[in-house]
Order: sequence, then structure tokens, then C-alpha cells
Amino acid sequence: MVLRMLKSTPIKTALQSSAPQDAILIQGWVRTRRDSKTFSFIELNDGSCLRGLQIIANSTLPNYSELQHLTTGASVSVIGKLVPSQGQGQRWEVIADTVTILGGADATYPLQKKGHTAEFLREIAHLRPRSNLFGCIFRVRSRLAFAIHQFFQEKGFVYVHTPIITGSDCEGAGELFRVTTLDLKNLPKREDGAIDYAQDFFARSTYLTVSGQLEAEAFACALAKVYTFGPTFRAENSNTSRHANEFWMIEPEMAFCDLQGDMDMAEEFVKYLIRDIREHCAEDLELFSKFVDKTLLERLAFVVERPFQRVSYTEAVELLMKCGKTFEYPVEYGTNLQSEHERYLTEVHFKCPVTVYNYPKEIKPFYMRLNDDDRTVTAMDVLVPGIGEIVGGSQREERLDVLLQSMARHHLDPKDYQWYLDLRRYGTVPHAGFGLGFERMLMFVTGVANIRDVIPFARTPGNAAF
Repeated sequence: MVLRMLKSTPIKTALQSSAPQDAILIQGWVRTRRDSKTFSFIELNDGSCLRGLQIIANSTLPNYSELQHLTTGASVSVIGKLVPSQGQGQRWEVIADTVTILGGADATYPLQKKGHTAEFLREIAHLRPRSNLFGCIFRVRSRLAFAIHQFFQEKGFVYVHTPIITGSDCEGAGELFRVTTLDLKNLPKREDGAIDYAQDFFARSTYLTVSGQLEAEAFACALAKVYTFGPTFRAENSNTSRHANEFWMIEPEMAFCDLQGDMDMAEEFVKYLIRDIREHCAEDLELFSKFVDKTLLERLAFVVERPFQRVSYTEAVELLMKCGKTFEYPVEYGTNLQSEHERYLTEVHFKCPVTVYNYPKEIKPFYMRLNDDDRTVTAMDVLVPGIGEIVGGSQREERLDVLLQSMARHHLDPKDYQWYLDLRRYGTVPHAGFGLGFERMLMFVTGVANIRDVIPFARTPGNAAF
């Protein structure tokens, strides 16, 4: 009866209590248990924060003999009194009046009180959020998502849900997952022998989206300032610590905005997110700085407190070629900067975050605005210490004739982009936007080196478990 009357209190709330409580209901999973002569200490965690709450279970409890067999991973409900703790390092503890075992855990429970490698924990992705490290990672992930919405909502942006199934390849790289309901054992064919996708579900070839940018541009040309935040997919067979086949992107688009305004917004956005995580996830960041990356707090402060240096792609390449350092990937004009080049610029040469702009048109997508030199486009990348590129964006090409020329150069059929071209026919305006990889940002603020460890259930080549 008492259990039904009491509302469960998160452990985070209990630990922050300003006064003792005569009756409190705590529910969670057992981290450790140790027995004394007349009572047991049970450390309970419910995922609301990093720390656990100590439960004192006296031997007078009617089910005490069962409690003495509680093991790590078991779940319990505890009703008792929240009192000042007699032990060191904790303010409160609970003297249990009742302890109800909800679910036991036998000796096969894999998260015992010992160190586990990240590789092992990926194999038990359904249980790893119960570990200290991954509990911290996914709490920070939640807060970071909230901060993203908060930033744009405070600035008057409209949140737009762009489609996950699309008929266009925004990036033009061809790394798309096909969506089809055709019978793969009996594919319909055209007279020329090619697959007849006109008989498919959507009567055309469709794919999982690589970006919501093109659709966001349509809404920006009506609502002025919009942003998307959703899943994107790349069928890229890349097994690196920085790539995943399913990840989330934040993509704002702003009408009446040029490259300068785009860079201003991207730099402000990055600083805002870091400040928010430092303020609201301090306990989690302490764990990361202690066990994951000892330079983390210093690096976050480094980005927040210093102005971003801006340098053109041409200047950046010249600096790298003259620096005297031998890179694994040689530097030459007309190629994309690699992570080692980006980190050299931020960590060694400028010693601050760097925004590189005006890239050669040959290495950038069709939608970026052509500069007057006819050689470069209004692209920009924001680079930060420790990781390199964290934001990529551009002013978009708003001139219909120039956009058509760019599409021809990239071998794109205008018929596939008629609606996109209409935006340039009917009231075109200068507009700009960028993309921030959510997981890339999460890696930066946590110091976690592998993208597989900041995604709840990672999708990488050969891996679609869970």
C-alpha cells in the first residue's frame, strides 16, 4: 500500500535533497553489495546520474536472507528513510524499511565490477548504458540534443522534419542505401535489360537520405530561418573510428544570408553547445577527463574562450606546404584537407579553432555558390583541436543559370531537381547553411575517440545487430 502511495524519486534528486525524508521510494539496479554482521550495504544506480545511492538493509528485514544473495545487475525497489550518511564521500543514504527484488541477475551478468574494454562493451550494446562510462555518454547525448533545439529556438528558427526516403543524392557521391519493395528474386526489367524501377513502390528509384539540406532550402525560402535535426545514411564501406553508416545531422538554412553570416552562425553554435554541456554535464565531463581524455576540459575551454581564426583554403594549403612537416597525405592544391592537416592548423600553427573558406569548385558539391574568380566556391569548414572538421557549410548558389552550369559540370540531370530549380525561378534570394554531425560533436565534448561508442546501437559495415 505504501509503495503505491509513494512516487519514485530519481537518485539524482535524492542526492540533491536539502533535508532528510521520512519516506522515500528508490528504484534501480544493484551495482555492488557488501555484508556486515547485522546489515548489508547496497549501492543502487538508476541512470539519472553517475553516482549511486547507498542503501542500508538491516538483518531484521523479513527477506534479508534473499537480499544477501543479491548480485550486480539485479533490480530492486526500496522504501525507507533518507538520512545523512555516516560514510565519506556521500551526503545521503537510505535506511531501508522494505527492499523488494524486482528482477534477479545471475552470475552470467557481463557487467561485473571490473574494467571492460570498449570492444567488449560494443558486443553487449544492450547492457553497456548501465556502465558508468556509457551512462555518462548517453546522458550527455540527451543534453546535447536538447541544447541544439534550444539554440535555434531562441534565435527564431523553425524546426523542419525533412524526408528520410528521398529520390535525390544531395552530395552527389553515390553512397546511398536503396529503398525498394521489388522482389529481388524476380526483378522487373525494361527492354534494355535495366531494372524497371517504375514498378517499384514509389514508381522511381529511392534511397535513404544523406542530407535534409535541399528540402530545408525550400523551407528557408518561405520561412526564412529553419533547421533540421534527424538521421542520415551513407552506404560508405569505411571501417574507421570516425565513420558510421547511420548518424544524425543538424542542418540550419538561412535566407538572406551570405558566407560571412554562415560562418558567424556556425562558430557561435559550436561555442554555445560546449558552454551548455560544461554547465549541465559537469559530473559526466569529470569522468571523461579522468578516464577518457585528460586534456578534455582544457580543450573545451580552449574553443570557448578563443576567437576562431579565419583563413582561405588557398592560404591554408600554402601554410601547410611551407610548414616543413611531413604528412601521411601530401598537401597539394585541389585536394581535400585531411584530419592531420586540419589538426596541424588548429593545434600547431594557429593554436585556436580555425574556419577555412573558399574551396576549389572541383572538390565541392553542385549547390555551392561560385565565387567571382570562377575557381572557388563559398564553402566553409569549421575546424577544432583534437578532431579537425566539425562543421561544413556554404552559401548556396541562388542564380539559376550558374546552378544549371554547376549541375552539368557534376553530370546531374536537371529533370531530377526541377523542384529545387524552382526555388531559383520564383523569388530567389541569397541563402546559406551548414551541417554539423551530431556524433562528431558528441565525440568532441566527451573525448571519446570512436564514433561507435557515442551511438546507442551503431550501424557500420557488416554490423546491424540489436
